[in-house]
Amino acid sequence: MKKRFFIAPLLFFFVVGVLATFAKAADVPRMTTDDLKAMLGNPDLVCLDVRYKKDWKDSDTKIQGAIREDPDSVKSWAGKYTKDKTIVLYCA
Repeated sequence: MKKRFFIAPLLFFFVVGVLATFAKAADVPRMTTDDLKAMLGNPDLVCLDVRYKKDWKDSDTKIQGAIREDPDSVKSWAGKYTKDKTIVLYCA
């Protein structure tokens, strides 16, 4: 339990850092679960699952169509997604 408590804030700061590479953090819009559900299947949506491998493997919940990317390798994959699409980072 202590490990998970430590990982949550760390993951939060990671996601903020990744978002900053796509746009200014203050300019990044928020999306509700219902908003995301409504967009699933849209070709202009790129949903990235950036959970750590163990968290991803242990999870019963995965978004259909999401692409899993390693959160420790942001520099290797961040540039392959175009900015003309809606990019959603999923980490919980």
